Amino acid sequence: MFWQVDFFRRPVCNESGEVLWELLACDRALTFQFQAWCPQSQANADWIAAQLQQASPSLPEGLQVFRPESLSLIEAAGQQLGVAVEATRRVEPLKRWLLKRVESYRQHPGYTGDAYDPLAVPRPAPIPVPDRLWGDRWRFASLPAGEIEDFATRPMRFRSIPEPLRPLHLALASTQAVPGVVIDGGRQSLPLARWLESLNPVAINFIPGAPNGLILEAGLADRWVLATFDDPEVQAAAQVYRQRQQQSKGLHFLLVQPDDAGVTHTGFWLLQLA
Repeated sequence: MFWQVDFFRRPVCNESGEVLWELLACDRALTFQFQAWCPQSQANADWIAAQLQQASPSLPEGLQVFRPESLSLIEAAGQQLGVAVEATRRVEPLKRWLLKRVESYRQHPGYTGDAYDPLAVPRPAPIPVPDRLWGDRWRFASLPAGEIEDFATRPMRFRSIPEPLRPLHLALASTQAVPGVVIDGGRQSLPLARWLESLNPVAINFIPGAPNGLILEAGLADRWVLATFDDPEVQAAAQVYRQRQQQSKGLHFLLVQPDDAGVTHTGFWLLQLA
């Protein structure tokens, strides 16, 4: 069992005017929920560890954290408790709880009225993929949802098919087209896939503009420019890609392979719009 955890300042002060930080912890089903207030002067890993120790008679297998600003503190607390910490954006139950908590802040006697977005995280400008890693070519593609499971058993070096993203879990019809991006890496196939695996890919967004671009969202807040293009045919394919993302509940994939023969694959990541 994992707990999804957040620790961050809220638009609330105590009687002394000191900003309050809030610790939230929950399980995926939200059957377990823990909340505690912390004055900013006490906001440290020792305080977090002590609170989590008291939250339940037994500690979880790990802690999942989506907020970059609190990751290092929670990692330090996890080390004290002997509990692993996973950095991931995919903490939907916790995010739903955070959105509901906003109204309780407004009712708090120390509410400051400051602008507040409970899910906001830093969004750095995207940077290009290093030239030394880029493959031979790329293209948009799609697979029937029923064929996604095949990639769970095909031999390849890198693979990420999270259980919550499996088409069956999302109740997608087996014939539903799941869009994706395929990179023929050539000699760079293995180094590129190894680098992508280290990033923890989350989603690939099509951003229309001048030029159009594909932005890889990775880790907690990293952003990378996978490709830019002006070609009308590619732009039309990008529009179809985005439409299919909407039809497939945001599900899509990234596939890296040596060539377009379809015989060998180097890496496969099942992704979903965050």
